[in-house]
Amino acid sequence: MKELALLLVFAFVLCLVITPWVIRLAQRLGAVDEPDQRKVHALPMPRLGGLAVYLGFVATVLITQPLTLPLLGLVLGATLIVLLGVWDDVRRISPRLKLAGQILAAATLIPFGIHVEFLTNPFGGIIYLGLWGIPLTVFWVVAVTNAVNLIDGLDGLAAGTALIASLTLAVVAFTLGNVPVVAVTLILAGAILGFLRYNFHPARVFLGDTGSMFLGFALATLAIMGLTKGATALSVIIPIMILGIPLTDTVFAILRRYRNKKPIFYPDKEHLHHRLLGAGLTHRGTVLVLYGVNLVLGGSAVLLTILSTEQAVLLLFIVATLLLTAANRAGVFGGAWQRSPGRPGKQALQDLD
Repeated sequence: MKELALLLVFAFVLCLVITPWVIRLAQRLGAVDEPDQRKVHALPMPRLGGLAVYLGFVATVLITQPLTLPLLGLVLGATLIVLLGVWDDVRRISPRLKLAGQILAAATLIPFGIHVEFLTNPFGGIIYLGLWGIPLTVFWVVAVTNAVNLIDGLDGLAAGTALIASLTLAVVAFTLGNVPVVAVTLILAGAILGFLRYNFHPARVFLGDTGSMFLGFALATLAIMGLTKGATALSVIIPIMILGIPLTDTVFAILRRYRNKKPIFYPDKEHLHHRLLGAGLTHRGTVLVLYGVNLVLGGSAVLLTILSTEQAVLLLFIVATLLLTAANRAGVFGGAWQRSPGRPGKQALQDLD
């Protein structure tokens, strides 16, 4: 246990040291996020911060971990997704080109043995996927990559969500006896924690597409490496539960844009965090509320590993009902948000200055 904790601390310190250098690099390269009508920040902000998380993570992994074939695949795929993110943060690329790059990075995992081999049937038995496991793996990785990217709208939100998810993955992997995945997820958590020192409100640097895509890619890959290969009932549901907020927000965004006849990649200010800001919560308050929801989902995911199948199904039903009801009442699906009298959200706007 002490060795695992030291991995987290090492990655934390490394990222803490690297991030100021990355901030200066972003400014030198012109990778700066300018305010506009859709965004909530009021001042230009360096947006290449995810490079620091990647460097802290990969350096710690290469220094401390035996380079197995799956781990090499994770590092290679993560490197491709970071290069894509740096290109987008510096030059800006089209959504279609970005999606193609994400698919390529996800497909890179397959030759290294990182793919979903089977799904557990909660009513008994195992469903072997065969070749169908390849497109399912690519779909999962690309979906989570974009889900984390979509929630990166407030200081510290995506990074904090990924931190909670990585710690939850570590706990669940530990209960399953998968120590190598525990080590790597703790390294990821340490790198994120070091970066949050500069990213929590008021932020000095943004993750950018470099960071949000890297975090989504890493979490999706680690979930496959650590959780979906277990033959326990509902094991495939656990990573979905852990990443419940970004995945739910993404599903609602797709439905909302389809209903409004907008392209799927069309940006808007209708995400869950935007709705909470509109309800009158401060910037920091909104992020902390969503942290709390992520902690509840993470705790529920851990419970799934120790409950019986019947109890797990009941827990899933309760959590899914509460989450979808809350999201719908917040107007994330696309309905107009009904603000309470006297709570016009002025404090939220003031807090952005």
